[in-house]
Amino acid sequence: MSIAENLSIVRSQIDRACINAGRDPGSVTLVAVSKTHTPSKVLEAVALGMQHFGENRVEEAQGKITAVRAQGSSSLVWHMIGHIQSRKVRDVAPLFDVVQSVDSVKLASKLAASAPKTRRLKVLVEVNVSGEESKQGFSCASWQEERAVFDEFAASIHEIAGFRAIELAGLMTMAPIVEDMEQARPVFARLRKLRDALQEKLGLPLPELSMGMTDDYPVAIEEGATIVRIGRAIFGERQVVQANNPAL
Repeated sequence: MSIAENLSIVRSQIDRACINAGRDPGSVTLVAVSKTHTPSKVLEAVALGMQHFGENRVEEAQGKITAVRAQGSSSLVWHMIGHIQSRKVRDVAPLFDVVQSVDSVKLASKLAASAPKTRRLKVLVEVNVSGEESKQGFSCASWQEERAVFDEFAASIHEIAGFRAIELAGLMTMAPIVEDMEQARPVFARLRKLRDALQEKLGLPLPELSMGMTDDYPVAIEEGATIVRIGRAIFGERQVVQANNPAL
């Protein structure tokens, strides 16, 4: 199927999930995950109205974002959704508009130090609420059962929110890979409840919940997702892309 056909299906499912949850479809931001896909595919999606794109590797994103911007698409919003190595932090802050994968106070501090002086860098804190060892993020699977876990995380959130060069907008998580998307629902509900508890304790607005991908985004939306990260359902299976090659 074409990108146009895929996008039509995804948008329809987002609308349906919002109706099921009694929400405005406009409250959900669709991020097209373009990792491993070429600039030409990104530009095709742009022509279909997409504005938000997600990448997870700095090396690949540098060439791709440069190539897309050279075609006049300078107003797009680029999201960093992958793990960030310390040596790559200086490249991330000027390149991306949103960083969804802040997994430590130390990383937030480094991002703040390297953020452009002309704008605040929007960030989301990545949280592991599933308990999977393979997942990145602050470990908060037991936050409801262990008060100390919640209090420690709340202290980290308060510290991150204090960095003036960044704008803390909310939380992000990744659910386990499951056969039935309903199995992921408790994970999404747990993140929403954690966000609500943080707002009550700290008095901080945390409007964004980035959760839900190709296999489970309708359920994530029903549980309160404001950002969904969709790759395969839009672009198809991943392609092999050489980093820093604008010609691709």
